[in-house]
Amino acid sequence: MAVLSTPFHYLTSVPPVTRYFTLATIALSSLYLWIWWSAETTYIPYLTLVPGSSLFYPWTFVSSALVEASLWEFAFTLIVIPASSRYFERLWGSLEILKFILVCVTGPNLIVFAFNWIEYAAIGDADLFLYGMQYHGQMALFTSFLVAFTQIIPEHQVQIFGLFRVRVKRLPMVYVTFSTIMTLLGFQCPYIIIQFGWFVSWIYLRFYKRNVTDTLGGVVTYGDRSETFALTSWFPPLLHTPVSALANTVYKVATRLRLVPSSFPQDIEAGYSQVPGGARAEAERRR
Repeated sequence: MAVLSTPFHYLTSVPPVTRYFTLATIALSSLYLWIWWSAETTYIPYLTLVPGSSLFYPWTFVSSALVEASLWEFAFTLIVIPASSRYFERLWGSLEILKFILVCVTGPNLIVFAFNWIEYAAIGDADLFLYGMQYHGQMALFTSFLVAFTQIIPEHQVQIFGLFRVRVKRLPMVYVTFSTIMTLLGFQCPYIIIQFGWFVSWIYLRFYKRNVTDTLGGVVTYGDRSETFALTSWFPPLLHTPVSALANTVYKVATRLRLVPSSFPQDIEAGYSQVPGGARAEAERRR
């Protein structure tokens, strides 16, 4: 009886958003693989994001993230994404992790959709840019979770394949660099979406994520305006000056257009309030 109850107990212990998101990933990935096997086609525009067809299937801006097209991608996603989502759902709450997932899935998909249409307008190859690429999977979301981990435990070290250690804050740009190399080698789909996932998640965590500050009596702030999470923190020192100048210019324009809230001192002081108590204090001390 205890053995039979263990899987059920584990399933019920998983927070709801993580649980249902994982089940949806299993369901749609299985459906995709079944259609692929039975119909002998990988062109399934009503499940994956095909830039030339997605306006007719608008749900694919979300559903494409729930489709893993190979067994190794499927296995990797089930190992990494639920564990990360579970961690942040318990840290932020179900509503905040749901918003984070939706933003970090639909945002990169919208950008890559527009990017492919721009390429088509400039070059004119519809078979390649509109119908020859199918974006799917959770690469962008994986990058987004790496950015979120960088925000809260930047100096924590992880061991990769038991061979070498690397700080958490280095992982997102390693992944983005890999994406850039693969894109330049001609593998735009699906690797370019990693870059968009990094940028969208940073913008959301930097300016929009809702934080409730317990130390200030429940004051609500948005984003993380600290210097340690600035855009320049992702780049080598040689690029800090031009990146900072560009970022400040864009930020001022966005603030004037009221696209982002303006920065206040209390935002900076409470920028890390989303992490309770000692965890953030310890992370800040290590910085």
